[in-house]
Amino acid sequence: MAAYLIRSLGYGVLTILGVLLLLFVLFFAITDPDDIARKAVGDRARPEVIVQWKKNHGYDKPMFLNREHAVTDTSRYTDTLLFEHFRRSLTFDFGRSDAGDEPIGRRLWQGAGPSLSLTVPLFILGLVAGVAVALTVALFRETYIDRAVLVLCVLTMSVAGLLYIIGGQYLVGLLLKWFPISGFVSGLRDIARLLALPVLIGLVIGFGPDVRLFRTIFVEEMNRDYVRTARAKGAGDARVMLRHVLRNALIPILTNVVIAIPFLFTGALLLESFFGIPGLGSLTVDAIRANDFSTLRTMVYLGALLFIAGQLLTDVSYALADPRVRLS
Repeated sequence: MAAYLIRSLGYGVLTILGVLLLLFVLFFAITDPDDIARKAVGDRARPEVIVQWKKNHGYDKPMFLNREHAVTDTSRYTDTLLFEHFRRSLTFDFGRSDAGDEPIGRRLWQGAGPSLSLTVPLFILGLVAGVAVALTVALFRETYIDRAVLVLCVLTMSVAGLLYIIGGQYLVGLLLKWFPISGFVSGLRDIARLLALPVLIGLVIGFGPDVRLFRTIFVEEMNRDYVRTARAKGAGDARVMLRHVLRNALIPILTNVVIAIPFLFTGALLLESFFGIPGLGSLTVDAIRANDFSTLRTMVYLGALLFIAGQLLTDVSYALADPRVRLS
């Protein structure tokens, strides 16, 4: 396993370097630093203000080659936007926001808590509910219960998530007044009350895809020979579904579940934005609105890192869940 992990980490490093190069091309080669400065300080700003802003944010360097230094001087290549882009990203020195001039690292640290307080309960409850419902409908497959749940899944998947958010805020928040429709505080009791509605809406949004996926996996496993053998030996439905079907269906479930764990840190874009939760999802939306390119680059880079970590974690979980899987 050690050799496999080292090889996978090597591939991951090459992927990250490619992502950083692509980000540089998208955000620097296409968008001129002067345009970034004008969007930050205003189109009518004086030239000296633009020059000072570029200097403060590190946009005053040449992109690929600094001809002010001698050919034999390494600064000719290191004193550039490209090198600084790679250096800051790889050392997690993300600099300052283009829009608010606030350190991006501080904003990430402040937004991680609110995002996790929303995404972790949503992830755990969604997983438990999806597996439980899928096991039930798989047990009663080809019956009215199975068909009714499948129709419900299709109906929930046919409605845009934005409609659930707006409708839930209006119906549950404004008319019934069961939960607040926005806001975030630090108290545990108040957090639970404020996050109840976005978590509930998130569960409804993910209900259809999760149940359909898990049901397909469970029905396929129920047609295996070992299930018929277990039933022939007198095993009950609960034992068959929990001890045999669920256990042997862990590999495809882990593929869907484990890779989603790292992205819990990036937050939920729509839910955080509409419910006023100051997490990383709303931070990304605010960066898009404010043309905050430095924050956007940081979020895309972190997303790539988390995706690679999720892929590696998924492979390792295969070997832990099934002794027959060998990582070599």
